[in-house]
Amino acid sequence: MAAGVVAILVIAYMYGKRERARLGELHLQGDEIDHSEISVSQYPDARRPKLIWFNGALTLALMCTLIAGLLPLPVLFMVAFSIAMIVNYPCLQQQKDRVAAHAGSVLAVVGLIFAAGIFTGILSGTGMVDAMSKSLLAVIPEAMGPYLAVITALVSMPFTFFMSNDAFYYGVLPVLAEAASHYGITAVEMARASIVGQPVHLLSPLVPSTYLLVALAGIEFGDHQRFTLKWAVLVCLCIMFAALLMGIFPLFSTL
Repeated sequence: MAAGVVAILVIAYMYGKRERARLGELHLQGDEIDHSEISVSQYPDARRPKLIWFNGALTLALMCTLIAGLLPLPVLFMVAFSIAMIVNYPCLQQQKDRVAAHAGSVLAVVGLIFAAGIFTGILSGTGMVDAMSKSLLAVIPEAMGPYLAVITALVSMPFTFFMSNDAFYYGVLPVLAEAASHYGITAVEMARASIVGQPVHLLSPLVPSTYLLVALAGIEFGDHQRFTLKWAVLVCLCIMFAALLMGIFPLFSTL
């Protein structure tokens, strides 16, 4: 994870330097740069800078309770949301305005969650996941068996992109882990390898939070995928190489 963070920071630094150079060239050419529409928030009037410490503490408390599992996740989010709304926007009309401002994105995400659930149910209920797992094992030569951990890390990128996490981790991974056990690769090592593809998974059409992100950023989902996919793959590879160097999972099994 630390290697992935470093890779992202390097990419961000590179793009920041490139953009700074571009803006510098525009300034030297005498072109006026309009900063009037640039804002930290999409809704500047809704910002509450005086409550930043309260909101930070509320977010931290929510994260702690989520990790501790004190209540079901939906209940914790609803409680935290209610507290945040009451404290930040005491007026009922302000609360309505905030909800209305994000209603479009919320409805789109809710619809996607239902669609993803149906898709996952079809994949699992029809046996398609098992068939894909067995087909994947069938195309892997027996000589590549000792390298199943690395193979799992690599295939986790396309698999978690085209299917949900539940379908991959509950359907495909157990089959791969069972095959890897015959080569001396433990189930824990296979599980660690399977997480490598998560940066690519976040670009999947089945991830609701990404739809919310692009909606708030005002960009098209397809444009976001085309721009980000190559860097997501690079981050995955950085994570995989770091895991191999630290022995998180083996390059190959000598058993």
